[in-house]
Amino acid sequence: MYYAKKCNFPTWINQMIMKEQSLKDKTTEKLQSELKTIKSITGVLIGVLIVLFSVIIYGLLTKENNSSFIALIAVGISCCGVLPLQFTNMKKIKSELDSRNKDN
Repeated sequence: MYYAKKCNFPTWINQMIMKEQSLKDKTTEKLQSELKTIKSITGVLIGVLIVLFSVIIYGLLTKENNSSFIALIAVGISCCGVLPLQFTNMKKIKSELDSRNKDN
């Protein structure tokens, strides 16, 4: 915490450093609830993306006017960009919970 305040990092780097340290400050119950929330949000997002890509494939194969379905491909791909961030957050929370379990 002191290191982030002392150095002149850009604001977003300071926020990342503070976020890393804030995992250590949260209770185990809070981390478990955040992990459960992230897992459920990720599951819903994956489900919606599967439905979206299914509709896109169906539309591209059966309809003559493909312009709207081609545009939806960009939406689906951009939404897929959120998934690695969610998996990274889950991994960080799981590693923090594992380190707490090893300490006990």
